[in-house]
Amino acid sequence: MSNSIVTEEKLHAFHRIDREMFSRLVVSFMRDPAESLQVMALWLWLEQTGYPNIIIMMLGLPDSIVNALADEAVLCLRCLDCSTSNSTLLRLTSNGGIVLTSRLMHKEISLQWFIQNRFTTISGVKNFLTNICARIFTDILQRVLPGTNPILSQFTHPQQPLVIPGFPHPVFGALNIFPGFVEDFIPTGGLWGWKPTIELSVDDRTMFLTFSRGFPVSVEEVKKLFSDVLGMEKCVQDVDMENVPSYEQPLYAKMVLSSVTFVDRILKGNRVSKFRINGKHIWARKYERRD
Repeated sequence: MSNSIVTEEKLHAFHRIDREMFSRLVVSFMRDPAESLQVMALWLWLEQTGYPNIIIMMLGLPDSIVNALADEAVLCLRCLDCSTSNSTLLRLTSNGGIVLTSRLMHKEISLQWFIQNRFTTISGVKNFLTNICARIFTDILQRVLPGTNPILSQFTHPQQPLVIPGFPHPVFGALNIFPGFVEDFIPTGGLWGWKPTIELSVDDRTMFLTFSRGFPVSVEEVKKLFSDVLGMEKCVQDVDMENVPSYEQPLYAKMVLSSVTFVDRILKGNRVSKFRINGKHIWARKYERRD
């Protein structure tokens, strides 16, 4: 199929099952729209990650079960927030976890898995929020969000995005949803051959390293250390040391990795991980841009 502008009708038909489930969450169950967008993005990402047909398997389930599955998804999302205390995470992971979700997928998965794969999951959910959910649920959101008028929007072209309480989100950031946006959407390969790819910024793959004063660390030592830790050459794309005079020692650096999965492999669910090379200590944590 050649590239062509995708109409709203075609996109809605392609995502009919996803739209039916989202409508069930926010209309039938009257769940929070922002939270429900995140739940749908999480389920869609899991379908791409090796847990296929999650949403279609839910369609025939009773409302109480679907609602409980959404509650479990919310628990998974809470585990992605670095501000969640360790005691809260411990309580979440020890209270039965996500038993229903594991049964539905016929595959073992736990809250601990999400903690161990925090930044990979965050990047995947952000991708589906931006590239899928922002395009296919607009009219449903207009029906449930206060102050929106889906009938009026058919005759106007508003320049302002929908106001969704809960966004910008502390983990997933901003989400701009413009009514009528799909009219300008031309997916590569056409609608039926289109599969969303995870688009990552450099920041998603960047770690912040700190060093001990009096024990200078070189760029080569950083690259060697993490190549050995990850068991792969060229996993480190760039190391940007603190800019200091030649007679001073850099105390920190930014390290860009080739994949966000390496961030999770380095941290192993922790906020900070400690390493040692040539008798020198290096502390690594996820980089967070502060504008």
